[in-house]
Amino acid sequence: MRLNLEALARRALFLADPETAHGLSIKALRSGLVPSHAAPADPRLRQSVAGISFPNPVGMAAGYDKNAEVPEALLRLGFGFTEIGTVTPRPQAGNDRPRIFRLVRDEAVINRLGFNNEGHAAALERLKACRADPLIGVNIGANKDSTDRVNDYVLGIRCFAPVARYFTANISSPNTPGLRDLQARGSLSALLTAVLEARDIEVRKLKRKLPVFLKIAPDLSDEGMDDIAAEALAHPLDGLIISNTTLSRAGLSEGPQAAEAGGLSGKPLFDPSTVVLAKMRQRVGPNLPIIGVGGIHSAETAAEKIRAGADLVQLYSGMIYEGPALPGRIVRGLSRICDREGLASIRDIRDSRTDYWAAKV
Repeated sequence: MRLNLEALARRALFLADPETAHGLSIKALRSGLVPSHAAPADPRLRQSVAGISFPNPVGMAAGYDKNAEVPEALLRLGFGFTEIGTVTPRPQAGNDRPRIFRLVRDEAVINRLGFNNEGHAAALERLKACRADPLIGVNIGANKDSTDRVNDYVLGIRCFAPVARYFTANISSPNTPGLRDLQARGSLSALLTAVLEARDIEVRKLKRKLPVFLKIAPDLSDEGMDDIAAEALAHPLDGLIISNTTLSRAGLSEGPQAAEAGGLSGKPLFDPSTVVLAKMRQRVGPNLPIIGVGGIHSAETAAEKIRAGADLVQLYSGMIYEGPALPGRIVRGLSRICDREGLASIRDIRDSRTDYWAAKV
């Protein structure tokens, strides 16, 4: 009966435009109408990454809960962790609507939101109201009209350090003009130096670890990957998140929505993002943590990200098509994979197919 009700709810949401449907789903989570889907705890899924103990490796990616409205409700769906944002120092409206498009035949989404959010202050107040020490990361970015984008990231570290379990510096959204330029080696070095110095100051105040991850794009040349890997290893960065949405439209079904500007996510992103993940794993070696994102919609696709080199995974677009039971279903499926393959830990499959994915075109 629960699945039938969820199917009906999804059908109703698909009658609304995507941004309205997103707002309705936030309201449903906030109201408590969405039941818990958490899977039983499985010690084989617990992972220690960047000094944090994650109860399972499946997280909610940034972009859904931009303003920290429902992080605890998302954790009750079965996620091991969740990431709010992207948040910018000042509130901003983002790009003009419509700016989210469903590609139903491809089970994909194109968005050109442009970091629409209520700003640091609003998100901070909501996170302060959360229960003690939930596993919530904060994804930070820069305002579109900022005159000092690096300083915007520093302000994010200073603002959220008391409430964040980790940070993600998002320099890879395609919807803020010039943002991806921060992935260039010289700009990236300056950004990482400033952000990590700010983090270290807060760590000394708080006397606890405060990992910082860097979220990169899937649309990178080999030279671009070389530069990012070199800078990631040259700085005390805690890990990479691979990847954000893509500008590519390769393999999409014909249709007017496919021509919309913006970043593509969902099933078509799985292969290209996993290729970049594997190539970056080869470049950075076995020790730097990587969170794999892009096209995850099942336990097997989550496991394949791990085989390609991920320590943890995140999803978002898959829930649009699979519903709120998806994270719990993936976690249960990962436990079954451990049973099937006789694994002491899901980590035992990490890197087992890195070379395979890195060799794909």
